[in-house]
Amino acid sequence: MTHDHPAEARTHYLDSTPRTALVTAFPPEWDALAHMIAQPRELAINGNILILGLLDDHPVALMQSGISMVNAAMHTQALLDHFRIRRILFSGIAGGVDPMLRVGDVVAPERWGQNMEVAYARETPDGFDPPQGLPGGTDLPGHGPFFPRDVIVGNAEMPAQERRWFPVDAELLAAARKLVPDAPLAKKLPAAIDGTQEGLDHQPRLVVGGNGVSGSAFVDNAAYRAYLAEIYSARVVDMETAAVAQVAWTNNVPFIAFRSLSDLAGGDAGPNTMRIFMTLAAANSAAIVRSFVNALHP
Repeated sequence: MTHDHPAEARTHYLDSTPRTALVTAFPPEWDALAHMIAQPRELAINGNILILGLLDDHPVALMQSGISMVNAAMHTQALLDHFRIRRILFSGIAGGVDPMLRVGDVVAPERWGQNMEVAYARETPDGFDPPQGLPGGTDLPGHGPFFPRDVIVGNAEMPAQERRWFPVDAELLAAARKLVPDAPLAKKLPAAIDGTQEGLDHQPRLVVGGNGVSGSAFVDNAAYRAYLAEIYSARVVDMETAAVAQVAWTNNVPFIAFRSLSDLAGGDAGPNTMRIFMTLAAANSAAIVRSFVNALHP
């Protein structure tokens, strides 16, 4: 877990300190971590603000990737190109897919895939007929006209080929498992996004392992949630993590993501709860990330 960025020959780093990257997607996730950074120094890459500083004396780079897959991939690659990043940790919220999970839980999947990389099949009298022979294939069952495809990508050690999953770093995953008994998770914060004091009637927990999926669509649909659980065995769904996992894998940089459930992706008993619980979920994810960073440097 002491990897440096593999491209050590690069001379255009904006900062020479080896750092842990803390990646978030949007302001509530960023805010949950930004106040923890000591000696902050703001920089911008292509207009994207990031903070260099210390998280409990450990050098970090905090970045807000922007929402959705292209933003996440673009800004993560820029981060790796300009800084000496030893590892990438994603901290954020997600929709829960696994019916055993509840709002506030934090999940650290062992691998990530893209659920919205699809072929849009034509409709025939016999149903939807996915195109055959496409790069990436169409072998998985579809959801209506949408049939999943794999991405084609390689890295310095492996040639480009169809790839459905991007694994997180094995050592980082093992370190995450050690946090489970003492996970510092909250049931309630002083004030939620709407000014109320919404809280949970259960104690959130940290769950490590399983699958996560990401795509450029916000999921609030019970039928599609069930599809993701059945076809991908997914525990969580979001809009960025698989893109960051792919960039990390391509660059051979250790990666892990912690995603806290703000809602159940359409499985909620009532309206979607993301706006109510996103601050609490972001805080729980950030708390785990802080504990995790300290656990890496005993």
